[in-house]
Amino acid sequence: MTNFAEDRDIDMLDYLREQSEFIDSRLESVIPREITKEWVEKALGKSTYDVDMHTLTESLAVPIWDFLDRGGKRWRPVLMLVVAAAIAGTSEAAEPLIPMIEFVHNGTLIHDDLEDDSDIRRGQPCIHRQYGVDIATNVGSAMYFLPLSILYGSDSPYTDAQKLRIYDLVVQELIRCHCGQGIDIAWHNGSRDRITESEYFQMCAYKTGVLARLAARLGAYVSGASEEQIEGLGCLGETLGVGFQIQDDILNLSGERFAEGKGRGEDIHEGKQTLLVWYAREYGDETDAARLAEILAQHPDDQATIDEAIGIIVRSGAMDYARDKARRMVREAWDRVDGLLDASEAKERLKSFAEFLIDRDI
Repeated sequence: MTNFAEDRDIDMLDYLREQSEFIDSRLESVIPREITKEWVEKALGKSTYDVDMHTLTESLAVPIWDFLDRGGKRWRPVLMLVVAAAIAGTSEAAEPLIPMIEFVHNGTLIHDDLEDDSDIRRGQPCIHRQYGVDIATNVGSAMYFLPLSILYGSDSPYTDAQKLRIYDLVVQELIRCHCGQGIDIAWHNGSRDRITESEYFQMCAYKTGVLARLAARLGAYVSGASEEQIEGLGCLGETLGVGFQIQDDILNLSGERFAEGKGRGEDIHEGKQTLLVWYAREYGDETDAARLAEILAQHPDDQATIDEAIGIIVRSGAMDYARDKARRMVREAWDRVDGLLDASEAKERLKSFAEFLIDRDI
């Protein structure tokens, strides 16, 4: 018999799949699969000279759609839509902003793969492996800015005041995201031998929490939320982003990230300072902790050494600690926002969605 948790996960997976189809249908509003004169004039303005639209298609649209067509969980725009519905009873006001969240997220993944010199993303060669470092660098950056075209022109559904607030929210989070990524890169390149738990959480809040916070804040704002609701839901979004990262780190070591097409323990190869590593070094056997630090500094390629590091982490109890920590954080964040929302089906959906993100096995 399927237990309650499994029932909830199945329901949420079905819900995510349904919403993903809708989300994907909105992405072409930002950039078509083939660049046209109409798109150039809307997104770039009237050109002074001739635009080589074929080359622009091949160098920008093709790699972007190659990456987007590989799929992904699409959970951040889903979070935005659920938050909007919890505020207004409908997600309609937030729907035009779907590409704002999903394009920026995918741009960070392309840059992340470049910075980590990764080979595989979502079961296929990383964009820089397939199209070259120069194209991938440009495409990743373009994906941060292309969605801003949603705010252009008379056909935008938002007022001038709303456009300014949306722009402000997006820029704030992009700045934070780059700061978090900078810290993470420096850590796994050996800039710090040891980090604290609090430092890890703040790095995650900057790197992974920002887009979930942005999604929640945008969904709340355009749906007419109060400032207290906007910031409370933003804090919930940030916590979900951190909890999602913790669960991602667990799945990376347990070999269950098959959807990403990555090998078991890639975080060990990259030398990443995760909550699991912190706990194992702080509370694990002293000899094990020293060996783990040595392995991380080596950035090993062979699976035997990676599995040795994973064994050290598992023996320390870090996996259970991390799972419990993520659940507690999300539970506390929900308690803070619970009283800000009226009872509704959308509110219950938001709560279930939050629980799913930190208990998932995909």
